[in-house]
Amino acid sequence: MLGLKLPTDPRWVNLAEKSLEEILTDHAYCEQKAASTCISLIQVFPDKERLVDEVSPVVTEEWGHFRMVLKELKKRDLKLGKQRSDEYVKELIKFQKKGAAAKTNYWKNC
Repeated sequence: MLGLKLPTDPRWVNLAEKSLEEILTDHAYCEQKAASTCISLIQVFPDKERLVDEVSPVVTEEWGHFRMVLKELKKRDLKLGKQRSDEYVKELIKFQKKGAAAKTNYWKNC
């Protein structure tokens, strides 16, 4: 029906049934982060024409998804809650190289 590549894990369905508001809030923030990350890349690398060209449409698409999730929350009389802290992401960031040199090396081929 939805054209999904893999079946939905039944545990996810159980979790979604318990707190749809939390699921939709988390989803909204994921969409917002995707759009914000693309905007940040454009700000850091305005001289990388290919990068700017490729991520610009993603900003529009992801922000559109964010607005769709907000609409779904409103339709269900639910509220956008606070963004949850993601311990997994916090741990990953500890391994991220910092500074301009790390950014330049990553994107030099764009």
